[in-house]
Amino acid sequence: MAYTTIDDPSAHFQTTIYTGNDTDGTQITNSGNSDLKPDWLWIKNRTDAGDAPATGGIWDSTRGFAQDKVLTSFTSNSEGQNANGFAIATTDGFTVEDGTSGDNPRTATNKNAKNYVAWQWKANGGTTSSNTDGDITSTVQANTTAGFSVVTYTGTGSAGTVGHGLGETPNIVIVKERGNTNSWLVQSNQISSVNFVTFLNRGDTGGEDDSTTFNGTHPTSSVFSVGTHTGTNRSSGTYVAYCFASIKGYSKFGIYEGNNSTDGTFVYTGFKPAFVMVKNIDAAYGWQMLDNKRDPHNVRNQSLFANLTNAEDVTTADETDFLSNGFKNREGGNSANDNYTYLYMAFAEHPFVSSKGVPVTAG
Repeated sequence: MAYTTIDDPSAHFQTTIYTGNDTDGTQITNSGNSDLKPDWLWIKNRTDAGDAPATGGIWDSTRGFAQDKVLTSFTSNSEGQNANGFAIATTDGFTVEDGTSGDNPRTATNKNAKNYVAWQWKANGGTTSSNTDGDITSTVQANTTAGFSVVTYTGTGSAGTVGHGLGETPNIVIVKERGNTNSWLVQSNQISSVNFVTFLNRGDTGGEDDSTTFNGTHPTSSVFSVGTHTGTNRSSGTYVAYCFASIKGYSKFGIYEGNNSTDGTFVYTGFKPAFVMVKNIDAAYGWQMLDNKRDPHNVRNQSLFANLTNAEDVTTADETDFLSNGFKNREGGNSANDNYTYLYMAFAEHPFVSSKGVPVTAG
């Protein structure tokens, strides 16, 4: 078997940074080796802080790219509770569009002279299919090559299963109820407890032990489980789930133990990371996000947090190096390398070894 099936990760994931200009319909173009029309688009305002809905948004091509389809990772807001701008996917990037909020119609995506970052994933170009693998029929848009699917379904209120379309077991499942103010719920099969649940929009605790959320069951190669919790399975509630499976040389999801040292823990991924998100699952610290565009050189310390509206800041207590085959923490901060257990998600800039078995030059 080849070391990797993805020689060019930019065909499936890219980070783009840009500066807002207050001009409706401005085109933002990706710079990767491959064109990428995003199916999952996550934008954060790097400059502004404070008013949560105004500092970013999440869209996908299953639910649609529109103002009333925005979700925000740093709130439990229902779909559409942000009138501060939106984005529409294009052939190789997206356009940023004005919202309808009176004083700040562009703050989330295109306020003049403000800096933004956009993380983008490819699913299946917006083409969906009905999936009956689970007890609950779902609508699935899957990129099985890159181990990513967008799943929508309607809850029943009774414990059941939902098809995810990946054809292999997802390592991470992130679920958000679209029509109510429930938290973003995250399940990882890297964590031994089947009842352990953490929250994308919260950093107050590492997580909680709740058998009702994912029905005390890890995902399988065809389905993930939902219990009776309203955050994953309210009767007649509408939901979106983002499912991720590790792909050798392209993506990796797992846990590691911090060591509270400047000679920090090394995490082997099998690729040079383009993006890393880390969550302390033992204590009250948030989801730290690093990438190779906002911070192109080691050490990487320009942090944003998925669960916060804070502006980007240099976090010298949580500095990280991106290496040719993984990442290494260089400080002993609580967010990434204290004496705790951490959950991580990582996507590649390039694999350590190509599909032809040739080591890829670090850079």
